[in-house]
Amino acid sequence: MSSTTESAQYKKMTETPVSGLILSLAFPTIISMMVTNLYNTADTWFVSRIGTSASGAVSIVFSLMAVYQAIGFMFGHGAGSNISRKLGARQDQEAKVFASTSFFLSIAVSTVVSIFGLIFMNPLLRFLGSTETILPYARQYVFWILISGPFLSVSCVLNNILRYEGHASYAMVGLMTGGLLNIAGDPVFMFLVGLGVSGAGLSTALSQVVSFLILLSMFRRRDVVSEFHISKVSRNGLIIGSIIATGMPSLVRQTLNSLTTIILNHQAAPYGDAAIAAMGIVAKVTMFIAAIAIGIGQGFQPVSSFNFGAGKYDRVRQGFRFSFLMGTVILSVVAVFCAIFAGSIISWFRSDPDVVAIGSVALRWESVSCLFMSYSIVAGMLFQSTGTSGRATFLSALRAGILFIPLILILPHFLGITGIEIAQPIADVLSAIISIPITESFLRHMG
Repeated sequence: MSSTTESAQYKKMTETPVSGLILSLAFPTIISMMVTNLYNTADTWFVSRIGTSASGAVSIVFSLMAVYQAIGFMFGHGAGSNISRKLGARQDQEAKVFASTSFFLSIAVSTVVSIFGLIFMNPLLRFLGSTETILPYARQYVFWILISGPFLSVSCVLNNILRYEGHASYAMVGLMTGGLLNIAGDPVFMFLVGLGVSGAGLSTALSQVVSFLILLSMFRRRDVVSEFHISKVSRNGLIIGSIIATGMPSLVRQTLNSLTTIILNHQAAPYGDAAIAAMGIVAKVTMFIAAIAIGIGQGFQPVSSFNFGAGKYDRVRQGFRFSFLMGTVILSVVAVFCAIFAGSIISWFRSDPDVVAIGSVALRWESVSCLFMSYSIVAGMLFQSTGTSGRATFLSALRAGILFIPLILILPHFLGITGIEIAQPIADVLSAIISIPITESFLRHMG
């Protein structure tokens, strides 16, 4: 990057009106998130054409995909936040070291996970919550996910580094291309080629490889600072520790998402494959909704970290207020729609009456929690982007683990299937309430 381009980028991130800057970064991120969730949802929709047990297989394997995302988000957010703050402080060479170190570490860790999964496939799937009727379909699907898992992890790293540099539109191109390719590939490989569930896995794998290649190519552009060279990989424990500590909230969040999906599948299993399939569908729809709040929050993150590094704390405060309020307004509209048409949304995936009955109730409860979701999501991103990893990790663990796990284990004993349907919405509401005083105190005393 030339000094002129560097100065222009610095001026853009530190002087452009906060609301307009966040919108310009959030829009491509929201599109990326929604397309990514759309192609995950497409897998569920197409596989559901085969049967309820096949639909359950996608729900089972989804928790494994969350592990790869956890690795990628940990190294991606860990490096991205540091990179953005270094660029805000005009320390470009240090930023490149963080980029290379996170890139190669993510390759190493995700490859180990894939090797382990291929060797112990059946025990792994049973641990993830697979029943004997779901297992044959899950094996077909998970093989391709294990093969392509490292590409998914590294793509998450590349995506987050681009976002934190302020190039959300570049990240959008890579993610959208892969997502659209997967949506088009599902019916081709599943039905035209005749591979069934295995075809859905193959389509997902190919889309992840393509996304990786496109995202990697973006780093050859002149306005991108970060580079990936093995010679720049740091052995300094402080740098590696900073990446891991800053990325820990993402690792905790994604790992707990995976763990809670496993627990949810086990808790739903006594109610049959229909319950597992229904809750899996609701999880996909909820992620699609949450993608809006997450996209807005991710548009806020580079603004927050860049200006925090530059010492412009008022811009960080303004950005937080704008982001969570905009997210709350948009999610409220979406929540009303989902509450009204919950039955139709679930039946679009699977018309099984039992799946629709369980899923529509759960989706209506999730719609209520959407009113509270934006604050806690943006608050967690505020702490992560400013390197306040302790509070970021705590808030990340609240929704997915500290609150949800006790609720999903206890409520079904008293409320049956209703306890499973309402556990996550209650955790979402409580998480938002707890995050408010922690966040407001930080904003008052920042800088």
